[in-house]
Amino acid sequence: MERFFTKKINILIISLIAMTLWGSAFPVLKVSYEKLAIEGPDIYSKIYFAGLRFFIASILVFLAAKLIFRMDINIEKGYIKPFIILGVLQTTLQYFFFYIGVANTTGIKSAIIQASSTFFTVIFAHFIYSDDKLNMQKILSLILGFGGILIVNIGKDFDLSFKLIGEGFLLFSALVSTIATIYVKDISQGIEPTFLTGGQMFFGSLPLLIVGKLGMKGAKLTFDRISFSLLLYSAFLSATAFFLWYMILKYNKPGEVSIYRLFIPIFGASFSAIFIESEHFTVNLIIGLILVVLGIAVLNLEKKKRYE
Repeated sequence: MERFFTKKINILIISLIAMTLWGSAFPVLKVSYEKLAIEGPDIYSKIYFAGLRFFIASILVFLAAKLIFRMDINIEKGYIKPFIILGVLQTTLQYFFFYIGVANTTGIKSAIIQASSTFFTVIFAHFIYSDDKLNMQKILSLILGFGGILIVNIGKDFDLSFKLIGEGFLLFSALVSTIATIYVKDISQGIEPTFLTGGQMFFGSLPLLIVGKLGMKGAKLTFDRISFSLLLYSAFLSATAFFLWYMILKYNKPGEVSIYRLFIPIFGASFSAIFIESEHFTVNLIIGLILVVLGIAVLNLEKKKRYE
């Protein structure tokens, strides 16, 4: 297993598969809302749909661990607390903000803004870790990244086009993702990544399912063949992308592989432009995307130097 996940060509292919899957989530979610006729103000149906996705994803992770990788599913009692905490952060809160935010802005903007989690992590790390302080290269990365996000939100009349429950919620989602990432660094050493992924998705999905169902007050999501296929694909992409990425991180230095995350906004924005009929690239979206990708690239080049 270690030999497979440390071979350079395998790292490249597996990382790009994971980033492609994560990037596809943006248009898939927008199209799912359309097929299920979930309107903008219908928050509870969105929350319930998110819960379904991650509940199914958690089951897929554990099934893959058991049937494909022949792992012994032995969840220790001490794992439950970190599973719940991480689940609330990385699934419940992050995707509460994400699902509502994506519904209230375009898929292209969503993909670009969501990349801000990388830059939030840099800022948080400065105050938390003594060996991860800001330097000129990181500051340049932050300027490029947040500058790109600012440009993305400039409207046709050069005014800031920004909605709290749209772009604002996506920034909240990225912020919660950052907090979850830092928490993972503290708990992941003694827990198998597969269990951590499946466990946090399972416990994180439960509040979304309960709150969503109660808020729907007896209403139901009516699935047809296409919308149900999109739900299954959403669950599959989450389970697969997280599983592949955690395996890459387990056998490789973070500074050597995290550069691949810059492909998430590229794939996300591109897929949204291709598959969502009403969306297309504009000059400010292209400039913003380039700046965000440059910001992530500068940051990861700095990280790579530290790990060499």
